[in-house]
Amino acid sequence: MSDLIWKKTGQASMPDEAVMTFLAGEDVLLDRELLPFDLEASAAHANGLAGAGILEPGEAIRLAECLARYSTEIQQGERVLGAEFEDGHSAIEAWLTEDLGELGKKIHTGRSRNDQVAVALRLYMRDRLSRLAAACLDIATVLLERAEREQALPMPGYTHLQRAMPSSAGMWLAGHAECFIDNAELARLTRQWADACPLGTASGFGVNLGLPRQQVSDALGFARMVVNPQCAQNSRGKIEVQAVGALAAATLDLRRLAWDLSMFTMPEFGFVVLPERFCTGSSIMPNKRNPDTVELMRAVHGRVQGAQAELQSVLSLPSGYHRDLQATKPPLLGAFGAALPALGLLSGLLAEFKWDEPAMRAALSPDVFATDRATELAAAGMPFRDAYRQVALELAAAPPGDADKSIEERVSPGAPGRLELGLLKSRVSALQSAESSN
Repeated sequence: MSDLIWKKTGQASMPDEAVMTFLAGEDVLLDRELLPFDLEASAAHANGLAGAGILEPGEAIRLAECLARYSTEIQQGERVLGAEFEDGHSAIEAWLTEDLGELGKKIHTGRSRNDQVAVALRLYMRDRLSRLAAACLDIATVLLERAEREQALPMPGYTHLQRAMPSSAGMWLAGHAECFIDNAELARLTRQWADACPLGTASGFGVNLGLPRQQVSDALGFARMVVNPQCAQNSRGKIEVQAVGALAAATLDLRRLAWDLSMFTMPEFGFVVLPERFCTGSSIMPNKRNPDTVELMRAVHGRVQGAQAELQSVLSLPSGYHRDLQATKPPLLGAFGAALPALGLLSGLLAEFKWDEPAMRAALSPDVFATDRATELAAAGMPFRDAYRQVALELAAAPPGDADKSIEERVSPGAPGRLELGLLKSRVSALQSAESSN
């Protein structure tokens, strides 16, 4: 492993290869995802060094041009962070030194890898939380569009996995939509809370340079700075826990929705037919059409929960920086890497699945309307508990022919069906406007 930026001149001994491999861990692989953000922050830092008089303006421009080129080359697959580097920070300094000589060695003036990784992670989380909010709004929009079209399509509502009361496809769709609107709002609020720049705090004690921290923070688009250098280190991991928590709120609802779809495709329900492109077959049973996509969507929340537990376990630390914090990167990147693609697929699946209306209507057996009947009697003046018991007797004595009555004959005027979709659409529009203004 070359380009160890902490190696001293004349240092007598170094950790051997096995120790260095252990210390580096997954950092090179993980930093490939963080590198675009590290390059962006490095360019802002170079301009900050020029503002502090450490670099000439022309030097900052040359550094920024190289950093922009590296970013383009990485995006196009022409430059890869290789295993010869300890991490992405070392690679950036090595590349700049190779291209610019002595000027490249100046890039690390006034910063530590501690604030360098902290700012890259905050930029990463800001980006991923924006993607999370957008995905949740896309899901909610599709659900609300279908809810408006299908609000009168009847189906049973369930408690304890037993038929309970009359409901509608629109109510089921809009119920999930409102949850994803909440998730979008939580992602946005979490992003705002995390939107603070730690760059310039170095290893947690600041530096004796007049770095223009506010200028650098503004250049990176942060809403504010992390003011205290110690806080910049103490917040490592804490911010990640909250970001993954916002993600978990969305994947929890993803899991519940996927469970519903999975059950509704069972012949025992028969309410839903999934699009072919979201299903697979069995390698041995020719009759099978498996809802693999929704099943793997269910599994995503387990990955996110695991990341939450892993992050919390690492953070049993005193104040300041500790190398343990390196272990917060894998669960953070792994959680977002698993969840965002799943959430991205969900809106397409929701737009394309089909309802089986005859099966849904057939499931509305007379007992589903018992609560409506009791409520009607109570509204006419009968004490509700008496009405409750009378309806139970009516159901027990009902002849089989009652099962053939039309739904319209059995549904009470006040049954679910009129949905407050306008209120939910307003929330989506407000959040979309707020997102577009960022």
